[in-house]
Amino acid sequence: MRLLFVHAHPVPESFNTALLAAALETARAQGHDVRLIDLHGEGFNPVMSAEERRGYTEDVPIPADLVQHVEALQWAEGLILVYPTWWYAQPAILKGWMDRVWRPGIAFTLHEEGQRLRPALANIRLIGVITTFGSPWWFWTFLMGAPGRKIILRGLRFCTNARTRTFWLGLHAIEERADLARRRYIDRVRARIGRIPL
Repeated sequence: MRLLFVHAHPVPESFNTALLAAALETARAQGHDVRLIDLHGEGFNPVMSAEERRGYTEDVPIPADLVQHVEALQWAEGLILVYPTWWYAQPAILKGWMDRVWRPGIAFTLHEEGQRLRPALANIRLIGVITTFGSPWWFWTFLMGAPGRKIILRGLRFCTNARTRTFWLGLHAIEERADLARRRYIDRVRARIGRIPL
């Protein structure tokens, strides 16, 4: 499968980066065609300018800094997002990537007023998330309503193939986790990526 990994953590020596490395290694060992977008590594700008917003729904050229991102998204059959959950959802750089790259004409099509949006990324058949949380599971799920999960597994998934499969891997209360728990989570990541069909 053509797998696009998108990573959003600013610290190269972070546990999140170790999760990414384990996922990439496993995917390549399984024979998948892998691409990586490291948002912090490439200095991605998550901010939509006034000019870009004015042309957002118009038939205008895609901003030059987004062309490679759009091409990667349209190339992918599977999208795997690796990031820390901050304030119950995606870090700003990843949310900005979604705002700017998942745009009309790329991720969905706009029709006449009153009609539903239609998905435009039928090439994507798998969406996965590998994330960590500072909060405990019960707090994020029951008190907050799992907002970050809904954004991706409902919102982004809508723009993809009608049969898109999903997976969600999350390690909660990360600051309280001992090394053994972290190693077990890395093992879970390897096992899940290892089950992705070619």
